[in-house]
Parts: sequence; C-alpha cells; structure tokens
Amino acid sequence: MGSAVERTDEHVREYLIYRGFTNTLRQLDGEIKADKEKGFRVDKIIDQLQQFVQSFDFFGLKDYWLYLDRRLFSRLEDIYRTTVNKLRTSLYRYYVINTIQRSNLEKTQEFFQKQALELQGQAEWRDWFILPFIANPEQNPAFAPYFSRQWADTFMVSLHNFLSVLFQCMHIPVLLSFDAEVQKMTNLVDENEQLCQLVFALQTESRDQKEGDEMVHHKLPLYIQNIDPELDLVTSQRAVTITTTPTRNFFSTFLTQGRRTPGKTQQLNCGSSPSQSVVGRKEPATILPVKSKEPLQPKETKTVCQVSAGEPVTSQSQQTASQPAPLRQKRLQDHEKERRELFSKPPSQVPEAVAENTEKKGETELVESAGEPMDSSLNSRNWAGGVSMEQPFIKLSQEEYGEHHSSIMHCRVDGSGRRVASLDVDGVIKVWSINPIMQTKATIMSKSPLLSLEWATKPDRLLLLGSGVGTVRLYDTDAKKNLYEMNIDETHPRILSLACSPSGTSFVCSAAALSRSGSCDSVPQIRLPASGQLLLWDTKTVKQQLQFSLEPEPVAINCTAFNHNGNLLVTGAADGIIRLFDMQQYESAMSWKAHDGEVYSVEFSYDENTVFSIGEDGKFIQWNIHRSGVKQSEQKLPQDATGPFILSGYSGYKQVQVPRGRLFAFDSEGQHVLMCSSTGGLIHRLTSGEPALESVLPLGGHKAPVVTVDWCSAVDCGTCLTASMDGKIKLSTLLAQKS
Repeated sequence: MGSAVERTDEHVREYLIYRGFTNTLRQLDGEIKADKEKGFRVDKIIDQLQQFVQSFDFFGLKDYWLYLDRRLFSRLEDIYRTTVNKLRTSLYRYYVINTIQRSNLEKTQEFFQKQALELQGQAEWRDWFILPFIANPEQNPAFAPYFSRQWADTFMVSLHNFLSVLFQCMHIPVLLSFDAEVQKMTNLVDENEQLCQLVFALQTESRDQKEGDEMVHHKLPLYIQNIDPELDLVTSQRAVTITTTPTRNFFSTFLTQGRRTPGKTQQLNCGSSPSQSVVGRKEPATILPVKSKEPLQPKETKTVCQVSAGEPVTSQSQQTASQPAPLRQKRLQDHEKERRELFSKPPSQVPEAVAENTEKKGETELVESAGEPMDSSLNSRNWAGGVSMEQPFIKLSQEEYGEHHSSIMHCRVDGSGRRVASLDVDGVIKVWSINPIMQTKATIMSKSPLLSLEWATKPDRLLLLGSGVGTVRLYDTDAKKNLYEMNIDETHPRILSLACSPSGTSFVCSAAALSRSGSCDSVPQIRLPASGQLLLWDTKTVKQQLQFSLEPEPVAINCTAFNHNGNLLVTGAADGIIRLFDMQQYESAMSWKAHDGEVYSVEFSYDENTVFSIGEDGKFIQWNIHRSGVKQSEQKLPQDATGPFILSGYSGYKQVQVPRGRLFAFDSEGQHVLMCSSTGGLIHRLTSGEPALESVLPLGGHKAPVVTVDWCSAVDCGTCLTASMDGKIKLSTLLAQKS
C-alpha cells in the first residue's frame, strides 16, 4: 500500500503542476512532510516509534500511539482490541527497559510517576512499579527476559507484521487502487489472448480430425474390395488407429497444424513406394510388427494410402493385381526387404533415412503419426543407443537483437517479462521490448562509463544504472529521462553490482576502489582484491541508510542477490568469500571461503535453503545456508562457462573479458539452469548425485562466447536470453514439456 500511496502522490503532484495550482502544491508538500502515517509505510512508522524511544520522549511516543489508535486501530473489530492493548503494553515496557539499559533512571521514575494513575489498575503492570528500585533488574528472574535482545526483536517484528496486515486489509479509495486495476486489466488481456489461442487450436485440431475421419471412411469401389478379402480388415485397423490415438503434446500438434494444409497432408500420405508410406506415417508399434502374411503387408499399406488420399485406383493397381504370381511375389518381396532394412537401422539413423527418402521423392514435410509431428518428436528426444529420452523443453524459436556494436556486459529482463535492458562495454544501454514484438524503446548514452544495471522492483519501469565515477542514476524508461542521480562515494567510484529489494523500498550498491577492466589484453595471474563498500540506499528518500560491515576486511563485492522476500542478501566478493546478510538486523549472518579467486556469480536456489555460486576457479558449487561452508554439490565447468572469456581476432589479437553479469539463471521451478558456452546458452538439469549437472538442451546460435544469461519463465513458455562478445543477443523461446 505504501508504494501505491507514493505513486498516487506523484500523480497528484504532477497534475497540480500541470494545472498551475502552486499554492495547493505547497500545501500538499507541507502536509505530506508532516504526515504522521508516513504514507502507510510500516518501516517509517517503526522508525518514528524507535526515534521517540531512543530520545526518551515518552509524551511524544504516547501521543503518536494515540494518533495511530484513533486513525487506524479504532476501525478494527472489537476482537482485535486485546491485540492492540498488548502491543501498547509491550511498547511502554520497551521504552522503560531502554531507559534502564542506558542508565537514565530519571526518565524511568518519570514514566511511573506520570503513568501511575493509568497503570496501577492493570494487572500486567502491578509488579513493574518496583523496577526503579532494583539494583540489577536484568538479573531478576521476573524482568530478565525483557532485557534480552530476543524479546526486543520479537516485539518489533510482531508490531511490524501487525501494521503490515492492517494496511493490506484496510479499505482504500479507488484512486489508490489504480496500479492494481492496471495490473488486473493487463492480466485479463493476457488471459483472453491465451484463451483465444486455445480455442483456435481446438478448432484446428477438431477440423483436422474430422478431415482424417472422412479420408479413412471413404467408400471403396466394389472392384477394389474384391481384390483381396483382407483389405477390409486392414482398413478397419487403420481407422481405429487414427481415431483413437490421443495427441501426446497438444501445443506441438497445434504449432505444426498451423503450418500445414489438408491438401499437403494428403499428398504426403501417399508415397510412391510402400516403405516410404510406412515411414512417413510412423505407424504405431501395434501395426508394424504384423508378420502373419508378410507379402501382403506392403500391398495393404499402399492400398490404404490411396484410399485415404481420396484418389481413384489407377490401372497400375489393377495391373498389379492381375500380374502373374511369381512376378508379383518378387515385387512384394523387394518392398518387404526395403522396409526391413529401413526399420532395422538404429533409431539415431532413422531421421537421416527419412530425410534421404523424402528428398528423393520431392516431398517437403513428414506426416505426423498418432497426433504428433515427426520434427517435434525429433527435437524433443535424445536418440542414444536406441532409447528415447524425453526432453524437458522444446526450442520453439530463436530471434536475434543486434543493436549493440560491442561486447555485452549485462542483459536483464524486467519483472513483467516484457522488456530487456542490455549494457555493452562502450557504456551504451538499450531498453527493448520482447512482447509482443522485439522493438527498441530507449537508448541511453552516458558521458561517464556505465558498469552495472538493475531493474527496480516497484515500479518496474525504473532502471538503476551504476557508473564508473561513483554515481547511481534512477532512469525512467517510459519517460526516457533521469529521475535522480545519487553520489555514492568518491574513494570507491566503480559501481560493480546493484540489487533491488523485492519490497521495492531499498537497493544494495557495491562500490569498489580499483578498476576491473571489462576488456583487456591479458588477465593478470596474481592480483590483490580491490577495496570496496556495500551500501544500502532508500529508494523513496534517495538517501543512504547504512554501510554493511565486510569482514575480515573491506573488499569489492562482485555480485549480489536477494531472496524472494528481501530478508536475506547473499554476496560474492573478490576475496572468494560468500557473505550472507540478515536484512532485518542489517548484519552479517554467516560467511565462508567459497572459491579460490574471485566469486563471479551467486544466486539463491528455488527453495532458498541453498546458494549456488560460480567462481574464478571454474567451479559451480551448491552451499547449504543452514550450515556455513558446507557443500551439497560441486561441478567443474569449462572456461567458456565461467570466464574470463576470450575472443580471438585477426593477427593474433585476443579480447579478454572478466565476467560482470549473471553467469547462470534458473527456470521457474528451479530444476534447470541456463549457463554460458562458446556457441550459445546451454541448459542443464540439476541432479542430486554425481555429476551435479546433466546437459539437456544446447540453445546455440552464437558465433562468439556468451558472457551473460537470463531466464524469464511464464506458464509453459520461457524466454532465455544469451548475450555474447560480438554484441549479439539471442532470444530463445522454449516450451516446457510436462510429464
């Protein structure tokens, strides 16, 4: 709700400026500045209460709580009054304990003197009036729990959660629900589009099935039925096979049927040879092994093909039926031999045989069998040793974005999955859409070098840009202008990493003193870790909140990542140490030596019980965050997956790039990971054994090493981004195959 209020205030302020209502604008700014509700931001309300407690201003604390009671708590049902009273009691006790801990007994006695009439009738305060007269109250069994940090933290978390739920359940005016309504309309439009595609696919499938039934049940001429008494049996078997075999993959059938026409299907169903007809149809296993009358099998297949295509039987058919028995037998044996040779080859060679046979006969497509196209089947399976392995994804398409003219450093998809921001080593940023079409929306040029970027969480149209001169800019991609420019630190000018909290209220900034060149002629073998800082900034006030402590010494942080709710932050540093920070206490929870050399990329796992990392030592390691420094799995990766990345040119010139962006990204279920390679992205399956990674699908398409990746998943279709050193970005659309 706080973000909605902030957004609405900005809209109202913009409207007043547009209308020229300057007096109203000044009045609005003044009232917003003195707003006791802090724009319904829970963290600001908690900070105000903490400020009253730390400054020993009990009357201010009491008045502020009474204001919240009149403004917010009074609207609750009576059953919640007990909870409000308990929170007020705990707040007063928190104040009293603070006065004793800071040795301000005068304020302690003042509290009991002023509140005696109000508190003496309350049972929960009856034993507390002796507190000022105890020498060491923190050692008294009755009061010792209240002096512990655990009690204070529990109280603050409880108060924070209570206010958060209260704001979420409050009735808000229509104007504040503007963002929610826009998102709702967007979701409805997307859902409507998916339903339209589903209806179209169902109509196409129904029409093709109807046409297939008509072809099977075509009435045969009388003289054809008299050729062989077993022809009716074969025709009925074929009809049952076609009409009762379900479609294995609905989307695969729909994508192929959208490109074919009924006329072309009929043409392909009729091969010029019986063996070709069998391969094109890819008959089910229940029909292929029929060997009771082998000489009749090719003849029956050929006859059915003619009937299903709706063609009259030619004189050649009659001639075949009337040929002498020895000649006819020899021709059938030749056809049977050809069919056996074709199907006796290993499965890995079947596609090649089909391709050669199709090319000879001048056909352009293979016909689907049992509701599945041949090309989809081949793309979705690994043929090895005669055993078909089901693939988790099918690559539907691959597009190229080629607006950059130098090597890419960062490439990130926004939270909605509609836009991409990419940064190259020349400092040029391109903001471009991928849905519904690929189109450049904005180009950002900067006088100072840009080193990092990150999409803001709320609203997702904002982009954080880190420079090499100690500044971070907040850029509005819709308005195409800079909103703010923050000066971070002159002594640590290089902004190596940015990470925005999922709550959207703050972001983490990593600043380093020494440079890490994006491209250089050589990579030094021995180097000292650069000095650095890790800072937390408030996105609303645009002010620095705090600086994290980096132990054992300040070091450059290369990569950062939040968990889903922003309570944890994981970082990888130039000294090879991974640090896990508690974002509620703003302190380091644990740290461990992870890699020999720098840590290049870190991410939380899907269940957030582990952390994955890639380091300079070329290892991909999974760490247990509940047991510091304990490995769950480890995999050695080639250099083209971890960096430094090398691009060779003419005359022996080599361009070497140290990793900056994400080196791996997970799918929506966290079971597969996308990594870099020398020719494109490579998708692996995470396993619980050895090795830890199992290669399942290469995306390919690149002529230069891929240096950063990203994966945006939505329903069954996912978008994989792979960016390379030649400035090309490939956008691969995948279809997940649900088992």
